[in-house]
Amino acid sequence: MNGARERAYLVALDYENQGVAALEEQMLELGELARTAGVSVVGTDIQRRPRPDPALFIGSGKADALHSLKHEAGFDLLVFNEELSPRQQRNLERKLEVKVIDRTELILDIFAQRARSKEGRLQVESAQLHYLLPRLVGGGDLSRLGGGIGTRGPGEQKLESDRRRIRHRIRELDKEIKEVRAQRARRREGRRRVPYPVVAIVGYTNSGKSTLLNALTQATVPAQDALFVTLDPTTRLVRLPNRHEVLMTDTVGFIQKLPTGLVAAFKATLEEVQEADLLLHVLDATRFNGRDQMEAVHEILSDLEALDKPMVLALNKVDRLSPDARRGVLAQDWSPARAVMPISALKKEGLRELGQAIGEVLPGDFVPIEVVLPYSQNARQAEFHARGKVEAVDYRADGVAMRGRLPRRLLPRFEPFLVSARDDAHESATRPAGS
Repeated sequence: MNGARERAYLVALDYENQGVAALEEQMLELGELARTAGVSVVGTDIQRRPRPDPALFIGSGKADALHSLKHEAGFDLLVFNEELSPRQQRNLERKLEVKVIDRTELILDIFAQRARSKEGRLQVESAQLHYLLPRLVGGGDLSRLGGGIGTRGPGEQKLESDRRRIRHRIRELDKEIKEVRAQRARRREGRRRVPYPVVAIVGYTNSGKSTLLNALTQATVPAQDALFVTLDPTTRLVRLPNRHEVLMTDTVGFIQKLPTGLVAAFKATLEEVQEADLLLHVLDATRFNGRDQMEAVHEILSDLEALDKPMVLALNKVDRLSPDARRGVLAQDWSPARAVMPISALKKEGLRELGQAIGEVLPGDFVPIEVVLPYSQNARQAEFHARGKVEAVDYRADGVAMRGRLPRRLLPRFEPFLVSARDDAHESATRPAGS
């Protein structure tokens, strides 16, 4: 952002009886979002009324009060916690003579700043243009796109007021995103040929997902105390305490009221969640509204038809809790998680126990198998130890006899060495001709 930082005043409307504590938590989060976008927050306000005003969202009296407060507080940006209609947004800007944005536009702006890969930039631009298009209807006035929030991405490219050109650009983006999805599908297919189970790390933004992936793998995924630091998925190989190996994928953080356009645009990224064998849900155990954050994650997982997958819940940052608070958090019902593990990703506490829980919850589909692996097949021997459950090993003249259980999808690799196959081959070789 060029020049001085924008100064924002945050506004919410309580018309659903959400309760003071829940709304205050939402406003704290809205403030975090604003600061992440590079904005200074100079004040907040919550109005209570039975329903939003069709023309202004807030009441006309509150709008007049904000107009009077504008110079006293010195704000040049008004940020609403709820999504505004194009009409409400235009009316507020005309009445208050300041730029007005809603939670959706704020999140889109952060995504525009944080997207690094071509895939991420395509998805953000698509979501921004879908958001922008209805706001051109009847008005077409984009003079507000002079700088700051809401101007990054397509705003900077002057993609402007021609709705036909924007629709054409959306079609181009959709085509490119389809190609990205196809590439990602090919990469997943390649991973299946080296068939490691896939664990998708999901959770609320800033819950510690990237810090956990770094702790488990010595990866260098950006991790800091800010929202939406990671937009592009990162996949790393992790060896669990039971010596089995899994692929762990870090995914974009979720949030309450995540714009539906973003969920749609990031479908290619979120397919990693749909294809996973297990979900590792990371939850910040220190948050007052942890239950609300969990439900926000579950809602998106449900939309992705992934909520029924096996899940392990990692209650992160427990090192910041008192012993009593820690016991209280662990005593809660965290279903549908099949295991609940207290950890500190930053201090690397509880990670071994977490790995054991993942190994126990992962869908097994193990089948019994007995093979004789020639001594030249060192890689197969190591794979049996790493990926299977070895019950007996015998070193013989013709190779290493191994008995145990292997994941079903690994069986084709070991078929040539099955004891039954070797016995059949031996019987065919020793059977008299013509018998």
